[in-house]
Amino acid sequence: MVKVRTLIALAASRGWNLYQMDVYNALFQGDLYEEVCMELPHRFRRQGESKGMMMVTYRRQKMDHETSKGILLNQRKYALQLVSDLGLGGTKPAATPIDLNQKFTSQEYDQHTGASGDEALGDASADQRSIGRLLYLTITKPDISYVVHTLIEFMQAPKRSHWDASVRVVKYIKKDPGMGILMSSVQSNTLSCYSDVD
Repeated sequence: MVKVRTLIALAASRGWNLYQMDVYNALFQGDLYEEVCMELPHRFRRQGESKGMMMVTYRRQKMDHETSKGILLNQRKYALQLVSDLGLGGTKPAATPIDLNQKFTSQEYDQHTGASGDEALGDASADQRSIGRLLYLTITKPDISYVVHTLIEFMQAPKRSHWDASVRVVKYIKKDPGMGILMSSVQSNTLSCYSDVD
């Protein structure tokens, strides 16, 4: 994904036109806009055939979020679907993706220290699926990267506190689902780096 973001940033700074192309099978999709022929790979050819041709249709469209300032990459639709799937549509959004000084521990740590009150989840699949979907959102939402990567460490045996933290991240995303990364159209040959190191 880094390569794709780099290409989009380069296109934005150089003023190149970008198009999104969705490839469909002609049998399953509506009207034929343009015709494209391509050679079939060897494993799809019948024995004895030297060449095979197939026809596909594609829809070409200008990227949705191109402006004079650049290209905005976001996953608004995906973020809203995640909020909806977790049933958080009517809840209040969170101001931050994680509580200040939030500490996570593993079940093994709790057993060794005698800590109680944070039970293991009976079915870890919902938490694992949620973390996986949040990981996909980190592509355009770097502000949630720290907490998501921290929660990934506990995916094998999640506890109630881990689930609550992932729900809080989704509530934070709900606050501004269209937030993303702006690939600036200003041409510059400088590299900007940001760090939050004490």
